[in-house]
Amino acid sequence: MASHNQLGKEAEQMAVNYLVEKGYEILHCNWRYSRYEIDIIGKKNNLLRIIEVKSLKTSDLRYPEESVTRKKFRFLLKAADEFLFQNQQYRHVQFDILSIVLHPEKEPEYFLIEDVFL
Repeated sequence: MASHNQLGKEAEQMAVNYLVEKGYEILHCNWRYSRYEIDIIGKKNNLLRIIEVKSLKTSDLRYPEESVTRKKFRFLLKAADEFLFQNQQYRHVQFDILSIVLHPEKEPEYFLIEDVFL
């Protein structure tokens, strides 16, 4: 597995742990529809959350959340539409981005951006 894929998998597991600590109920990880994927589908306060996870190593000179483009968000919308079609008990959905910056000698930094709409 390529190192960036391994980093992504590790970050998604870190994200799940972080979200559970913050009171989220995790429903699905890596939910797929066609060629689209949702990193994490969860619930908090009876609201369905679609969560995109982005991570970078500290040596990078940008923020992880900057890599969520309009195109990526359109793909998330398509996958979310299908998820809602298949799970009609959910009426409302919120899109969040969880950004994780990994540091070699200290704890990771988490930055949760809630209710994003690009």
